[in-house]
Amino acid sequence: TCRQLNKFPIPPWHNWLLGHTGMGQSTEEGLQQVDALVAQYRHGCLWWGLPWLPILRLFHPSTLQPLLSASAFVAPKDKIFYSFLKPWLGEGLLLSGGQRWVQHRRLLTPAFHGDVLRNYLGIFNQSTHVLLVRHPVAAGGGPVEMEMLQPLSLLTLDTLQKCIFSHESHCQERPSEYIQAILELSSLVVRRQLRPLLHPWWLYSLSSDGRRFARACATVHAFTADVVQRRRHALACRGHQTCLDGHRGRRMDFIDLLLLTKDENGHTLSDEDIAAEADTFMFEGHDTTASGLAWLFYNLAGHPEHQEQCRQEVQELLASRDTADIEWNDLSQLPFTTMCIKESLRLHPPVTAVSRRCTEDVTLHDGRVIPKGVICLMSIYGTHHNPDLWPEPEVFNPLRFSPENSKGRSLSSFIPFSAGPRNCIGQSFAMAEMKVVVALTLSRFVLRRDTARPPPRRKPELILRAEDGLWLLLEPL
Repeated sequence: TCRQLNKFPIPPWHNWLLGHTGMGQSTEEGLQQVDALVAQYRHGCLWWGLPWLPILRLFHPSTLQPLLSASAFVAPKDKIFYSFLKPWLGEGLLLSGGQRWVQHRRLLTPAFHGDVLRNYLGIFNQSTHVLLVRHPVAAGGGPVEMEMLQPLSLLTLDTLQKCIFSHESHCQERPSEYIQAILELSSLVVRRQLRPLLHPWWLYSLSSDGRRFARACATVHAFTADVVQRRRHALACRGHQTCLDGHRGRRMDFIDLLLLTKDENGHTLSDEDIAAEADTFMFEGHDTTASGLAWLFYNLAGHPEHQEQCRQEVQELLASRDTADIEWNDLSQLPFTTMCIKESLRLHPPVTAVSRRCTEDVTLHDGRVIPKGVICLMSIYGTHHNPDLWPEPEVFNPLRFSPENSKGRSLSSFIPFSAGPRNCIGQSFAMAEMKVVVALTLSRFVLRRDTARPPPRRKPELILRAEDGLWLLLEPL
């Protein structure tokens, strides 16, 4: 294994004992360090977390593609981060592997079909209108300063509760115990990552954070289990076909779809399986989309010419409408806005890296072999900032994603939702929601950066945040 790994370049060690430990912090400097690594090692490098823990950091399609397409490349169950999430998320798509993952992925895929997503557009519009109307900036007058990520997180949580559970939490307008529990769980996972003494479960369970984590998990699980059990009881009383017929012509939520789905052998998901998938979708779907939207608004605020072109695109769509809602067919009529979304996801990917572990040897195109058992860190940020793939990678240029400029580009050059068999199952849901939110926001407000504030310092945690928040000036049109 060492002989195979030595074929990959190795950056200078932090020290002889700790290897590279301490050199990849979740800070602005940590991301700048990734930029430096990519500039020197364009395809990837070997990183020693400890003298006995090799990690391959990969930044290029030539090293990513064989892994993304390999059936032997699975989420590592022994990864510390994943173990932190398991008491909350259970064996959902994010944390499961093997045949269980294959079966669940196959059963869940129809829940994200375009015909299903079309029915969620009304919810996307409704939740966005709540944000834009309730905030003081909607009252008119001059520009109002606003931190973007927190209200956008509440917006996406509001949307998800409606789409998954058909539940009106009104969490954008008043506190919700369930929503607060999800926000607390996300925060506690990040805090625990940064405190090695709390990594062992027995110590964590004795700490105040551990007790808070257990209480928040109980709140989330009780809510989800109650919804699933009530729907299962209704299904048993009415029958499978009757429920299907009763839903024709009206929207089914995520729980309905999972309760009614069967594979070719007639297998269904258990209540525990459905709860785990619902909890996973709530976790994966809120912060990532909110981060993507917040950085998109930040990038558009810094490039008023691109912002105005997006706004004109939206205004042309809405010009002859009685309502200000974005409809399903509109999503394909926003080409420049879509290019701006993609360029923002390239420049500021909500998830900066994902890790996997090879369950067998994987051979790269140049003949090098990644040995079985080695953990690979697929650097989404590093790939998106690789100058071999993206000239002037720090420049926000939506035209990179024009049809002519996209020709011939490897699909693995742009992976904000990962890629391959384990890509994000909700990426079409997220893209549709982002288009609706940005379109409705730009139709009502001008976004500007506050020149009195210093540039935000990026902070890659569960998602890409800014240390002191992402503050913008919003001015009603």
